[in-house]
Amino acid sequence: MLVGGGVLVGAGVVACSGGGAPDGGDAVKLEVSPGGGGGKLRPDSPIAVEARQGTIENVTVATKDGVVEGDLNADRTQWRSRWTLKPGTAYTVDATALGQDGRTRTVRSGFSTAEVKKTNDVTIEAPFHKETVGVGIPIIVHFARAVKDRAAVERALEVTADKTVEGAWSWFGSQEVVFRTKSFWPAQTKVSFQAHLSGVRTGQGVYGGKDYGVDFKVGDSHVATAGEDSHKMVVKVNGKKARTIPTSMGRGGERKYTTTNGVHLAMGKEDPTVMTSDWDGCGPGCAGYYSLTVYKSVRISDSGEYVHSAPWSVGSQGSENVSHGCINVSPSNAKWFYNLAQRGDPITVTGSDRQLEAENGWGYWQVKWQNWVKGSALKRSVTTAAHVDAATLSAQRGAKPKAPEKQRAEGN
Repeated sequence: MLVGGGVLVGAGVVACSGGGAPDGGDAVKLEVSPGGGGGKLRPDSPIAVEARQGTIENVTVATKDGVVEGDLNADRTQWRSRWTLKPGTAYTVDATALGQDGRTRTVRSGFSTAEVKKTNDVTIEAPFHKETVGVGIPIIVHFARAVKDRAAVERALEVTADKTVEGAWSWFGSQEVVFRTKSFWPAQTKVSFQAHLSGVRTGQGVYGGKDYGVDFKVGDSHVATAGEDSHKMVVKVNGKKARTIPTSMGRGGERKYTTTNGVHLAMGKEDPTVMTSDWDGCGPGCAGYYSLTVYKSVRISDSGEYVHSAPWSVGSQGSENVSHGCINVSPSNAKWFYNLAQRGDPITVTGSDRQLEAENGWGYWQVKWQNWVKGSALKRSVTTAAHVDAATLSAQRGAKPKAPEKQRAEGN
């Protein structure tokens, strides 16, 4: 809960650049809210500056940690902070406006935000900071507490890149939100994700305690297609076939021994890993129990599926499916694929009658785009273009800004 409270009030300290308060019908009237004094404000309170009979020339909002970002409207009469505020922090607002009489007026306001007792911590599962990833990579954000106001959280999430791509956030339950592009990321794209969550009210008396961010790079395009019926996996690097690998996939007979069909993503690499039937409740002494040390393994789901070295099934690779559900390949092919793989590389399985679920590992590409967007609290897609405020757009275009057109993502 909040410690203290407050309301928005008018600006208190006013000065004219020429000395003395401006007067006359053409003098600018400049207001800042919140104004100085009063109780401490909720962190999700906005900072606003408004000029009448004039235009805003400059707004600077500062704390001991730096400055606050904001947006100016096209006619330069209103400025508003872009993100929520940091709890328990002192702010100083300096605003200058130019009146129709040619004189400037400056307003200064100082205020503080309230401390909060309950915060909602965040873990970013993928990508890691400065990680090089595959073209299918999602941005996966986990909250420690249930999020009640998902729309407020989404508004605080910002994805920018050096190539403009369309994407959308989608919620899985109340504690996980995932960003996915409409089509695969273009190879060699630099991406920045910023979660401006400090001060965002995620529930009754619960706020984001700090901001989070990761910068990552989408590397070369590695796209693999594995046919359950063709017994081979074709791997393309930057659109060109790099290798055709004989495989042996799930033997079927039971659902748990059937390789899942659809678009998987490489989730991680393990060398070695011990695979047992314990995950299915079949421990030592159980009929069908197994325990194998496996090398050069690339995980592709949460249901025990990997692309891995399987020297014991080389004789069946390319002709017969004999595995417990994994994609078996030879030791040499496993080493090559393991060295190539990046988290987020797509591995599509075809020909199987068991569909990969969207929440089985990173099966997010199984969701049709229109349904993915419906999973957004704001019911909209966004682009990775850098943010530009309305005043800058107006100056660039020489006219009142229009809503930006969506640009189709360049998929691979």
